[in-house]
Amino acid sequence: MAKLRFGVLGTAKIAREKVIPPMQRATRCEVVAIASRDVAQARQVAGRLGIARVHEGYEALLAEPEVDAVYVPLPNHLHLPWSTRAAEAGKHVLCEKPIGLTAAEAEALIAVRNRTGVRIQEAFMVRTHPQWLEARRLVRSGRIGELKAICGHFSYRLTDPANIRNVAAWGGGGLLDIGCYPITTARFVTGQEPRRVAALIERDPVLGIDRLGSVLLDLAGVQAIFTYATQLVPRQTMQFVGTEARLEVEIPFTAPIDRPCRLFLYDGAGQGGTVTETIEIPTCDQYGVMADAFAAAILDGTEQPIPLEDSLANMRAIDAVARAAEHGTWERP
Repeated sequence: MAKLRFGVLGTAKIAREKVIPPMQRATRCEVVAIASRDVAQARQVAGRLGIARVHEGYEALLAEPEVDAVYVPLPNHLHLPWSTRAAEAGKHVLCEKPIGLTAAEAEALIAVRNRTGVRIQEAFMVRTHPQWLEARRLVRSGRIGELKAICGHFSYRLTDPANIRNVAAWGGGGLLDIGCYPITTARFVTGQEPRRVAALIERDPVLGIDRLGSVLLDLAGVQAIFTYATQLVPRQTMQFVGTEARLEVEIPFTAPIDRPCRLFLYDGAGQGGTVTETIEIPTCDQYGVMADAFAAAILDGTEQPIPLEDSLANMRAIDAVARAAEHGTWERP
């Protein structure tokens, strides 16, 4: 079976610990090269992960004919320029989320895709995870009755000023890092785009990044509300509340790879606090599932799981959240 040959731009932690290993185990992918400006670091990572070729500098990897596609795990502010350079070198691109810093950057990448003819995709791994496919199916099938409300939370605690997620100039901050997850999953399950959004955001007085945000999305009859935070105790949940039952995705975003994921259904018994059905999703690694789906779109011509138009819609919602918090008004994406 044909495989898509990936090169990796950089040795970021998410690449070496979360993404490259499952890509190597995937059925439609192989990682053949890695590049870094620090070639010694690249050699160390390549040796540990069994990657055949190492390049000093990203340009050298983009010039390699044995690479079909690149994975871009660079800091957020480098997503647009290096995805563009990769596409212009004739490589397909799987870029870490967010696809860019703004909707304007997503629009620029659509123009790049149209000009070069390559596939470009945002690496939103939750969108191809079987637990989210099942959550969407359950909601749309009417299993919880009419969906009326979505409630979510995603937080972690990170105060290291040197961490790229805390560097405002590099696109750090909670909204682009984790606030984007409840937005994309709410859009995915409902199939609706927010008509308007409201938000309250708190910024770190020293780092300048947004560290706490509460968001309300008006999704054509469904009200979605969630909180994200980068300096609170870690927690995550997504719940979909209907007229007949409530669906909870137990670990919605950092899905475990060593045990099944679980979806819980609650009806009205016990004031809605009693689980009436538990649905187990077989163990998988969402990064490998994502990479295989992207590879299949290129190798087999199947539908691309997350087209750039979807990423643009998500970035428009994110931009609207930022404006709503700044202006203290409802904003339309």
